[in-house]
Amino acid sequence: ASVPLALVFDLDGTLIDTVYAHVFAWQRALAEADLPIDGWRIHRRIGMSGGLFARAVAREVGRELAPDEAEALQRRHGEIFRELLPERRPLPGARELLEELRRRGVIHGIATSGRRPEIDKSLEALGVGDETLVIDRGSVARAKPAPDLFLACQEALCVEVGDCYVVGDAVWDLLAARRARMLSIGLLSGGYGVDELLAAGAYRVYEDAEELRNSLDELGLE
Repeated sequence: ASVPLALVFDLDGTLIDTVYAHVFAWQRALAEADLPIDGWRIHRRIGMSGGLFARAVAREVGRELAPDEAEALQRRHGEIFRELLPERRPLPGARELLEELRRRGVIHGIATSGRRPEIDKSLEALGVGDETLVIDRGSVARAKPAPDLFLACQEALCVEVGDCYVVGDAVWDLLAARRARMLSIGLLSGGYGVDELLAAGAYRVYEDAEELRNSLDELGLE
C-alpha cells in the first residue's frame, strides 16, 4: 500500500490575500506607538511570531520593547487588520485546491501564526469548515520560524513527519518546515522571490495555489 502523503498549509499569503493588509496594520500600529518603520522592512517579517516580530522591531528602532508594550502592539495590529480587511479574498486557486483535496481524500491541514478571531473570516472565505484541521498560534508555545505549528498539525493528522509537505509563501514557513524535517513547497503569492524561497529550502516553487493544484502529480499525490 502507498504511504499517505499530507499537505500542511500556511494561511496568510499562501491561501488568502492578506499579507499586505498585515503590513499596513503593523505599520499603523507602530506609527501610533511612535515607532515609525518602513513598510518593506515589515513585509520581510510577516509570518514570524508576533513576539519575534516585536523584538525585530525593537532592533530596527534601537530600543527595547517592554512585554506589555509588545502585547499592546499585537492587539492593536489585530484591530487595525480586521478594520482594513473586513472581507477576505482567497488567492487564485486556493479554494479550488482545498476542495479538490477534500474530494480526493488527501490528508491536509492548516497551520498559521494567526489567531482566532483574526483568521475566522479567512477560513470562511476559503470554504473551510470543521472537517479541516486548523492549528493556530494559540495552540502552540512558539510560532514560526519554530517548527511547533507544523509538528502539531502533523501529529493531529496522524501521519509521519517524512510524509508531510509544508506549503508556504514566506522564508519563515520554509525555515520552520526544515526544522520540522519536512519537505516544503514555496508559493510566490506572498511577495517573496523564487531565489529566496529556494535558498530557504523549498523543494519546488509555484506561482500560487492554482499552479500547485495543477502540479499535484509532481508531489507524488495519486
